[in-house]
Amino acid sequence: MDVKNVFKNNEAWIKDKLSKNPCYFEDLGKGQNPELLFIGCSDSRVTAEELMGLGPGEVFVHRNIANMVISIDLNVMSVVNYAVNNLKVKDVVVCGHYECGGVKAAMQSEDLGILNPWLRNIRDVYRIHRNTLNAIPDENERYNRLVELNVQEQCVNLIKTAAVQKANRDRGLVVHGWVFDVHTGKLIDLNIDFDGYLNDIMEIYRLD
Repeated sequence: MDVKNVFKNNEAWIKDKLSKNPCYFEDLGKGQNPELLFIGCSDSRVTAEELMGLGPGEVFVHRNIANMVISIDLNVMSVVNYAVNNLKVKDVVVCGHYECGGVKAAMQSEDLGILNPWLRNIRDVYRIHRNTLNAIPDENERYNRLVELNVQEQCVNLIKTAAVQKANRDRGLVVHGWVFDVHTGKLIDLNIDFDGYLNDIMEIYRLD
């Protein structure tokens, strides 16, 4: 890809948008009012708005390696708090994807330098669910299951936060766990039991 073509593509995109709606960018400049926060992977194949069929202004997006929600990561915590407290989103989605390089790297016994502390959080998910995962004989199936379990645990991490707990109590905000199948293009709802997890962790993580 020639980077110079990006600017040509941008010009073509502008013309296309204006041909369909002369006020497109004027409307875009009026502000945003997304109802959904999407926390996904940085993988170049997981294009948040496109795979959901949404456009600019409809979804607030945060992406990092392996769609992690880590309590000491000020980046993701700032995004969550801004989306929940300021934008008043109604739903928060953690979306993983099959063939995730971050999850696969965490399954290997290798020293990956600066990535070690980040991937350790995924390895912790493996440790928590090791009996389930080790019982899966097929390596690829085990890999895909860890992708799903990682999404589940990141949803739990969201539920532990004060912003999400308060928004759930005050206006019914819900956390969802999805997986994007890069082989079929399908979004899969893991049907995370939000209320069940919320009730289960309240004894320890309740933040009134």
